[in-house]
Amino acid sequence: MEKLLPRQDEILKELEEKGYVLVQDLCEKLNVSSVTIRKDLNYLEGLGLLFRNHGGASKQVRYAYEKNVVEKESINVEAKQAIAKAALSLIQENDSIILASGTTMHYLARMLVNFGPLTVLTSSLRVAIELCNNPNINIIQLGGEVRKSSTSIVGSISEGILKQFSCNKLFLGVDGIDPEFGISTSNAAEAHLNQVMMECADQTVILADSSKLNKKGFGKIAALDQVDYLITDHGICAEDKAALEEVGVKVVAQ
Repeated sequence: MEKLLPRQDEILKELEEKGYVLVQDLCEKLNVSSVTIRKDLNYLEGLGLLFRNHGGASKQVRYAYEKNVVEKESINVEAKQAIAKAALSLIQENDSIILASGTTMHYLARMLVNFGPLTVLTSSLRVAIELCNNPNINIIQLGGEVRKSSTSIVGSISEGILKQFSCNKLFLGVDGIDPEFGISTSNAAEAHLNQVMMECADQTVILADSSKLNKKGFGKIAALDQVDYLITDHGICAEDKAALEEVGVKVVAQ
């Protein structure tokens, strides 16, 4: 590896401690111009030591890519189960709720096995099948185009059906949570359906493990100030938690 300048070593040290660095903070700390810091960040990114983003850099790539639902089921399983369990406390008898697609929704559906009475609208085929085991849950399966990679429904048909209903809460999984870009997913059609879901629900509850923080998916769903709750795991750092709460998001860390 090429020998780094002391200033560049200091940048990497700061990155290791915080997980991210901001150009403005580095300028003040190292007493150099923003041009110099940006050149350093570009150079370090070229060596594969960090990932550039708007205003700074992070240890991890900030862009989420689409994964097959089978692949997702093997990632952060314990965290997702704990998040789903915590979500149960926000569901009351006789509620009408929307369950979007995603593996965390599958876990939540399984945990509703003895719950009810309840009405559930869902875009997820697997969630609907899971809920069929509970006679006390009225299930409304959205129709439309099937996304095989996520075993869920998207498109104008499902959006049209959804607009006929009003629900208490939406439980939504996302691929990215970014302070500037907001909440997002890797599929544009799913992002648009999620937007309609938010319009049809009184409250939006995001179920996402901490690996989704400070990442962006291709399709923006909404700004963070439109989110009511984030249920995540203890991997969330104090700075991220404070930033979310500042815009009105109630953060529950399991």
